[in-house]
Amino acid sequence: MSEHDLAGRWRRIIRGDGKSWVAFARGTCVVLPEPGPDADLAAEAVEILREYGPVHAGSPAGDFGTITLDPGPGWVVYGHHNDVLTYVGPDEVQDTSAVAVGLLGRGKRDTDGRELQVVHVEDKRPR
Repeated sequence: MSEHDLAGRWRRIIRGDGKSWVAFARGTCVVLPEPGPDADLAAEAVEILREYGPVHAGSPAGDFGTITLDPGPGWVVYGHHNDVLTYVGPDEVQDTSAVAVGLLGRGKRDTDGRELQVVHVEDKRPR
């Protein structure tokens, strides 16, 4: 999925005024619901994902859940930080069970949490 398509997908998923967010290369998004007026959104998101992105077996970082998007297509995978979400598209999986989708999303979050490559910043702060 291109960076443009990824940003568009997250715009449709994250609803509500005032929710700024940052998307990363593999599809992970960090929502920043109340950033300060002078906050560097990308830097804040990188710090959150640096801590809550990488998977550590046997810890809460390995836990995940899935949400089927309605309307779709795809799923959002969440973990141990409420504002860290990962998009999984239907073209990425053959097995659409919650476990298979969740494992893929968790793996994408892990990679994003190690690479920390920001691809889009959505600034919804009041001007």
